[in-house]
Amino acid sequence: MYRTPRQPKPHALCLAVAMALPGLALAEEKAQELGEVSVYCQRPAAFRNITTSTEAAGRALIDSTNVINTEDAVKYLPSLQIRKRYIGDRNAIVSSRNAGTLDSARSLVYADNLLVSNLLGNSYAFAPRWWLVMPQELERVDVSYGAHSAAYPGNAVGVVMVMKTRMPEAFDAHTDAQAFRQNFRLYGTDRDYDGSRLGASVGSRHGDLRWFLGFNHFENTGHPQSFSTAARSTTAAGGSDTVVTGYHRDKDPKGAERVVLGATSIDRTRQDNANIRLAYDFSPAARLTYTLGHWRNDSDIGVESCLRNPAGNPVYSGALNIDGRRYTLSATALQPSLRNEEHWMNSLAWRFDPKSDGDWAFEVALTRYDIDKDITRRPTVALPTAAGGGAGEVQLQDGTGWSTADARVDWRPDRGTRGHEVAFGYHFDRYSLSDRTYATANWLAGSTAALTAGATGRTETQALYLQDAIRFGQDWRLTLGARYEQWRASEGTRSNASSTVPYPQRSENTLSPKLSLSWAATEDWLLRGSLSRAVRFPTVNELFQGSITGTSIINNDPSLKPEKILAGELAAERELGAGTLRVSLFQDNLTDALTRQTNTTVTPTVTNVQNVDKVRVRGIETTLQRRDAFVRGLDLTGSLTFADSRILANEKSPASVGRRMLRIPDWRATLAATWRASDKLALTLAGRYGGRQFNEFDNSDTHDDVYGAVSRFFVADAKVSYQIDKRFSLAFGVDNLTNERYYAYHPYTQRTWVIQAKGDF
Repeated sequence: MYRTPRQPKPHALCLAVAMALPGLALAEEKAQELGEVSVYCQRPAAFRNITTSTEAAGRALIDSTNVINTEDAVKYLPSLQIRKRYIGDRNAIVSSRNAGTLDSARSLVYADNLLVSNLLGNSYAFAPRWWLVMPQELERVDVSYGAHSAAYPGNAVGVVMVMKTRMPEAFDAHTDAQAFRQNFRLYGTDRDYDGSRLGASVGSRHGDLRWFLGFNHFENTGHPQSFSTAARSTTAAGGSDTVVTGYHRDKDPKGAERVVLGATSIDRTRQDNANIRLAYDFSPAARLTYTLGHWRNDSDIGVESCLRNPAGNPVYSGALNIDGRRYTLSATALQPSLRNEEHWMNSLAWRFDPKSDGDWAFEVALTRYDIDKDITRRPTVALPTAAGGGAGEVQLQDGTGWSTADARVDWRPDRGTRGHEVAFGYHFDRYSLSDRTYATANWLAGSTAALTAGATGRTETQALYLQDAIRFGQDWRLTLGARYEQWRASEGTRSNASSTVPYPQRSENTLSPKLSLSWAATEDWLLRGSLSRAVRFPTVNELFQGSITGTSIINNDPSLKPEKILAGELAAERELGAGTLRVSLFQDNLTDALTRQTNTTVTPTVTNVQNVDKVRVRGIETTLQRRDAFVRGLDLTGSLTFADSRILANEKSPASVGRRMLRIPDWRATLAATWRASDKLALTLAGRYGGRQFNEFDNSDTHDDVYGAVSRFFVADAKVSYQIDKRFSLAFGVDNLTNERYYAYHPYTQRTWVIQAKGDF
């Protein structure tokens, strides 16, 4: 019988961070320039006029940790968790201090000035398009917390993340190669899963023209992501039921006994992406930049049955006899699939910014993201018949995509040294959904036949914003802002095999005011308070497209209300000379919060995306960065966050009132220590902790260390980097050093070894 490990206790990492912060803050160090942390006197340009807490992962932190996919670069920033279940996961969404690992639309991710967040929907399936920035071109990542800037919509309630890339000043070429392996053990699976990544880039400058070309090839086989399970049966088996062995018993997240029948969602993925950037300087202050990105994925989703009949052959469906009890395994419970995707991103940006003189700067950016091909094929007959073809379905999502347009103007009299610092601008976005499912006679290669299901729709948003940072003397700054938004949903339809039903058009107009006051109390201390309103409109997927989560069918609701956010933060930041210390108190009140839940007040119950009446998330976040901490060459970055999330009112699920909101852990902590032993050798040891969280609105999922639950966890990583010479370097690392077994419904990666070779020319 499979036994789950003991639940983790409060870990030493939390205590270490809590004890280290005050001691390190009082340590005396010589002042030196900090290129890897974001401090209040030197905010990144992307966050000019931002009135909330910011952090950054610079090149030094990125190089010292194991970065295979681009999203790995931010895993040690405060209060962040990337829901990356396995290496190469296309559903790696961002979770923050007030957004769980299902709330993808409560964050914004940019690549330079390009929005790469996938705001077509709000779930695990709508991760940012991380591929537009390759690991080898990533210079730094800046993060701001909360929707306190009028320049961003309500999706910024979690975080705004800006990835900065390099543009060459001379000929510049890079190559790197990685190989990785994990041994995964769970429910009878005991297997090594291998993968690799190859990357190359080249760029140069010819007078006023800069260019960059990059390419990545990635392959990996992920471990099983899901398992077919059945509740313990009380029905006696029949004489014709197949007697099977090989099953595993355990308990589900609510403590009920169940049987595990097989592993599913074993993703063999091959991904290629290429990026081209061209930049032309019309003057020292004016630059036009064009970006073209292309990404392709071929994914083969496999399954493995645990069950064996008396002849020793695998069993994939039918009536089963397990210990004298009847269990039924459906034809699609162990269902393989094939998916082929091809996406394009085009963008054009014009930036005018006289850095040394002139009071005006402006930027215009246009983007278009096209899902040119997205084909998923699934059988409707069971294995082993499906291995050679047979009936199935084909899902097509080509034609889905989005377009954005942004114009921003900055007016900074006397370069912001006194008086006003004004930002105003315009934003437009359009998100289009086209999803069709057809029957086919051969799921492997057959043509489409009759339509069985479909959904279409479109949302558009136009916004105007104005924000003014007003200085009073040398120490005070009052920032006032407002964002006016006009939102419209149209062209929504839902189809089945016999008919197509249109949805009525909708529109909303909202105004979101912003207020912040900061005081530079001393040369080292900055105190700041911010209070803001924001609105997050329903996505086109939430409105018009149903989905399946686990074994639940999620129906759409075109009448969803926008969620309204009242966000507040009080922060104190201290410059330490060789580091920074920040303490932030935050509270976010959400009205009509958008999330998936079950309406328990009707019969039969209905599960879909609904509005939760009132939710409150409040807590405290402490962060620290130090260079040469304790000994020369030892760099530390750490954070400790407590969040109390509560459902205050929920008419559709009364049992949830007073309970914790989904997938927001009570405690989070990070600590990364890098010792630069010499100019050539660097050693890093790092850890991440996530506390108790829930996947059910009534918080009844008390068993958090099993498949289907969301776990508390402590994960330790390590890396050794060696610079052979100016051009070549080697690195050897391990993620999940202690082989922690933990889940976000699906199991995360277990201990994984990584080796990397890099060349810079």
